[in-house]
Amino acid sequence: MKLFVGLGNPGTKYARNRHNVGFMALDRIAEDHGFSPWRAKFDGQIAEGRLGGEKVILLKPETFMNRSGDAVGKALRFYKLEPTDVTVFHDEIDLAPGKIRVKDGGGHAGHNGLRSIHQHIGPHYSRVRIGVGHPGHKDRVAGYVLHDFSRADEDWLTPMLEGISKGADDLARGDSARFLNAVALLVSPPRSSKTAGRPATGKAGARPEPEPAPEPNRSPLQRLVDKFK
Repeated sequence: MKLFVGLGNPGTKYARNRHNVGFMALDRIAEDHGFSPWRAKFDGQIAEGRLGGEKVILLKPETFMNRSGDAVGKALRFYKLEPTDVTVFHDEIDLAPGKIRVKDGGGHAGHNGLRSIHQHIGPHYSRVRIGVGHPGHKDRVAGYVLHDFSRADEDWLTPMLEGISKGADDLARGDSARFLNAVALLVSPPRSSKTAGRPATGKAGARPEPEPAPEPNRSPLQRLVDKFK
């Protein structure tokens, strides 16, 4: 069994905040993969389903970001899981918007949600770091992550969430490389050449004139006759 945790703050006021992208990721997975309806448990909301042949519990803590570890610790103990069975989806200001990284263990880098989880279950869990970009100065970080995604952000946010959902089976199986590839294919799809197989064009878009057909061999008498035509 796996426990997927999305970080965010509860309530409609925060629903579209950059800080809530972990909630958004789990909502998309639950919707696309036919998980059970969300229900209240462990000071949060949970949904149950299967990914990659594994039973997976989705958990959205409702204790606010800086107490996320309360809910995660309760769920871990209830299901008798190890920290290595946990994957946390969270916003990452040190990654460019739409960039995704998977990390096993390590520090919390000042993220309040991760800091709280560290206090309850230790550092040995996996993270899906979801890039939301940096405001440019550390003093602006709090306001930036607690602000809604802009309309322009939808250009990368929507395909990124779709990619996370498409790769969720691979992530549950422990194949982070295939998971990341599923995201990359939707956020940065390969460009198909629209000109492949077309003849080259010259200036002003004009097609080059076809080469004249070679003139068949003509006898000296025929060439002489041609001069008097």
